[in-house]
Amino acid sequence: MKRAFPWHIVVFLAPAVLVYSLFSALPLIDTLRLGFYATSEAGHYSFAGLANYATILFDPQWSQAFWNAMWNNLKFFLIHMLLQNPIGLVLATLFSLKGLRGERTYRTLIFLPTLLSVVIIGFIWQLILSPLWGVGESLLSYAGLADYFAPWLGQESSALFTIALVSVWQYIGIPMMLIYAALLAVPEEIVEAAHAEGAGALRIFWEIKLPLIWPTLGLVTILTFVANFNAFDLVYSVKGALAGPNYATDILGTFFYRTFFGYQAQIGSPTMGAAVATLMFLVILAGVGMYFYLVQRKLTRYEL
Repeated sequence: MKRAFPWHIVVFLAPAVLVYSLFSALPLIDTLRLGFYATSEAGHYSFAGLANYATILFDPQWSQAFWNAMWNNLKFFLIHMLLQNPIGLVLATLFSLKGLRGERTYRTLIFLPTLLSVVIIGFIWQLILSPLWGVGESLLSYAGLADYFAPWLGQESSALFTIALVSVWQYIGIPMMLIYAALLAVPEEIVEAAHAEGAGALRIFWEIKLPLIWPTLGLVTILTFVANFNAFDLVYSVKGALAGPNYATDILGTFFYRTFFGYQAQIGSPTMGAAVATLMFLVILAGVGMYFYLVQRKLTRYEL
């Protein structure tokens, strides 16, 4: 008997495929194409092959800014990995404990900054950390730490780290909630059996709960990587497109913005901007590929 074609599947998938194609796949393909072209003074496009990429990677006028942005982006990601995700794991573990009073309120308060606009977050922290009218110095004085206050956003050595800490504070609720949901999904029978065998809470966490939530920790890691290498809005709202001081907070997102749209004395170039965007895409693709090859395969074998 001949089977009927599953038209209902096509009908349900068509809207999602159409939206994804129009607003994601086609713009990505066109960006990849545009990176192989150069723009003349008259605005005409001509095929240039890999010339744009060679200019960005090896021309001293471009490569210094690009590699500086790449290095800053890597530091931005590492700060999140070393602070945001471990703190999110600790908070999720605490909230998963039975009998904790007010845990719903604490979860809501910690997750709330995630819902706020990045522009508002950047403006508020600029006011707090301002050495002229900010309240940061006063708050530190209450704890006897006023001598440690400094214009952290205005110093090359501390500006990027300060913005990264603001980003950690804003988005720590995301890994916290993902890990919290994974901990709640751990079978209660396994935990009770471990208790019956005399295992303590710390041993149960390290030997039972942590191995069972490794896939979620891997997901949190790759989401952090993709989000950080796509970051732009917080740096732009706090330090502007120049990502000062002296490009100390410049990341790939702000470098792309100046290249594509231009800023002050720098003239924008859509073709060079497309090349920068393509390099960003390749960096993210390489990171995701390494995760699936080095981490996800081992997690899959571990589950089997």
